[in-house]
Amino acid sequence: MFSKSKSKPASGAAQKQTKPAVPSIISADLTITGNLVSEGEVQIDGHVIGDIRTDALLIGEDARVTGEIVARRVRVHGRVDGQITAKSVTLAKTAHVSGDVIHEDLSIEKGAFLEGHCKRMEEATERRSQSTVREIGTPPVPSATTDKAAPAVAKPSNGASGEKTASENTKSENRASA
Repeated sequence: MFSKSKSKPASGAAQKQTKPAVPSIISADLTITGNLVSEGEVQIDGHVIGDIRTDALLIGEDARVTGEIVARRVRVHGRVDGQITAKSVTLAKTAHVSGDVIHEDLSIEKGAFLEGHCKRMEEATERRSQSTVREIGTPPVPSATTDKAAPAVAKPSNGASGEKTASENTKSENRASA
């Protein structure tokens, strides 16, 4: 029932699933024009013109990527011209990034160059959902700054229109605070 021969294939199958794959390497003398898609790790030492989608990406010091990068982990030592979207982004001291970085964790070493916006993934997702709501026609939730800028409308008890101008509203607020 519990023979050794039956237990070995089960453990062997488990080892194959947990064994990390060897990274795919784009060497320094190679230029790729087109998109790259990988479920494993990719190391780029050459030049890629196109979008990259992978689990982990390492961009070497002499490497150059022109296009969008989407990965779980990105470590940049070289040059990137395009947006980076990753859970974890690290810019080494030799990194030169021109484009937005959308991240959960961001690490920038002293000497790294970054020209673009940095956005946390949560904020970027939240902004997209708010813009979708606005497109549908639901008004945005008022913030503290928009509430102060809007003119106040009082409901009178005598049947008048009750609308106040901005200067009347300011005078009323000044009297109330005095």
